Amino acid sequence: MGPLGYLLTWTTYGSWLHGDPRGSVDRDHRCPGAPVLAPDPQRQERERHLLKHPPITLDEARRQIVRETVAAHCEIRNWGLTALNVRSNHVHAIVYAPTATPKQVMEQLKAWTTRRLREAGLLGSDQQVWTEGGSKRALYTEQALSNAIRYVFEEQGPDLP
Repeated sequence: MGPLGYLLTWTTYGSWLHGDPRGSVDRDHRCPGAPVLAPDPQRQERERHLLKHPPITLDEARRQIVRETVAAHCEIRNWGLTALNVRSNHVHAIVYAPTATPKQVMEQLKAWTTRRLREAGLLGSDQQVWTEGGSKRALYTEQALSNAIRYVFEEQGPDLP
């Protein structure tokens, strides 16, 4: 039996650098259950200097396009969109896609949202919107799905306009 959905999370470019006080994950610290990187202000500053352009923030207009695009693409692909919360610096989506891997789902959603943001003139052609990769968790039980839905809708802070 396959998963009931995937909890997908990805961040905007430059908004959560290695060394961040919230913790972060790099290539050496990405196994499930592994501890996140400890805060490291010096590493965070080095990472900031490597950015090709300023960090991306999703204002109300950008968030709306991301929401609409994710919903439309899930409908086109016949993927079930169980939950979606687009924040100023990250996106959480729970998607049921039995014929696609979580990596494929995330890559398509990131690519299509980038395309639509550029078409709307809300992003320059040379600006990267999303960080590489993201979190992809398979949800195999009703309890895991319920917990993920609660996390997406209730544990992200106050609603954004």
